[in-house]
Amino acid sequence: MPLIFDIKRYAINDGPGIRTTIFMKGCPMRCVWCHNPESWTSERQKSYKESKCIGCMSCVEACPQGALTMTDVGIRPTGNECLLCGKCVEACPTTALEMCGKEMSIDQLMEEIEKERDIMEDSHGGVTVCGGEPLFHPKDTLSLLKAIGQHGFHRTIDTTLFANEETVREIAKECELFLVDLKLMDADKHRQYTGVSNEIILQNIKLLASIDAPFWIRIPLIEGINTDMENIEASANYLKHLPWKEKRIHLLPYHDAGRDKHKRMWSTYNPTNIPMRTPSDEQTQQIAQQLIQHGLKVTIGG
Repeated sequence: MPLIFDIKRYAINDGPGIRTTIFMKGCPMRCVWCHNPESWTSERQKSYKESKCIGCMSCVEACPQGALTMTDVGIRPTGNECLLCGKCVEACPTTALEMCGKEMSIDQLMEEIEKERDIMEDSHGGVTVCGGEPLFHPKDTLSLLKAIGQHGFHRTIDTTLFANEETVREIAKECELFLVDLKLMDADKHRQYTGVSNEIILQNIKLLASIDAPFWIRIPLIEGINTDMENIEASANYLKHLPWKEKRIHLLPYHDAGRDKHKRMWSTYNPTNIPMRTPSDEQTQQIAQQLIQHGLKVTIGG
C-alpha cells in the first residue's frame, strides 16, 4: 500500500452522507493552489510546526546526519542528507516535528474504517479514497476498494482522472461514485498551473459518462486562474453534452490552506507569486447561474 498521510473521520464534503476519507501520498500534479502539498511525493516527509517548538534542540542533537539546525526562525534543514529515520521526531517533546506518511496494510485500514460503521450506515455514507491522486497507485487502490466493498461500505474515489483508460475502467467496477476535479478547460493553462495537460482528464470524463459510471464534477474556483467567463462557458459546453445522468457540479471556492503546510515542510507556497484570490460570494453565485443556464445542477461547496 502507498503511504497514508491522513484519515479524516465524519467527513461531510467527500461524497454522500458522513464518510471516512483515506488520504494516500503521491500525485502526478503540482497544482499551484494545492491544499495538500504533503501528498505530492510518495515518500515520507518531515513536518515542522514552529508554534509548538520550545527550542530545546533535542531534534538537532538526535539527528545522526546533522541535517537540522536551530535558527532565529526555528528549526531548519542544513542541506545534509536526511535519512528519514525519524529519530528527530522521537526526540521532540512537543510534537513540533512529525513524520508525514504512515505504512498501513489493508487490514489495518479496514480496522480504522470499521470504527465508524454505525454512523456511516445511519447517514447513508461510506468511505472515500483520496490523495494526492489514488489512481497514481492503481493496483493498491483497486485492492483497497475491493476490500471496502467486501465489508459492505459505499465507495467513492476522489480523483483528477489523470490515469490511463484501463485503470479508470477497472476502478469504475469497484466504486459507486467518482468525485472528479475539473480545474481548467484550456490545455496550455492547465499545464501551466498544474504541471500536466488536461487532455487525458477530459477523455476519461467522457469515458465515465459513456460507461454510465456515476460521477460528480468539482470545480475549484480561483480568481485569477479559472473564474473567467470563457473558462466557465467552455466547462459548461463540454459537460452539458456528455451522456451523463447526474449533471452535478460542485463549486469549491479557493482557500490557501496549503500555505501553512508548505511552511511546515520548509517549502514555498506559490513561489512565482501567481495572483490567486477567493471569488466573492456574488461572483460565485454568478458562475453558478451561468452553469445552471446550461441545464447543470450546481452546489456551492463540497
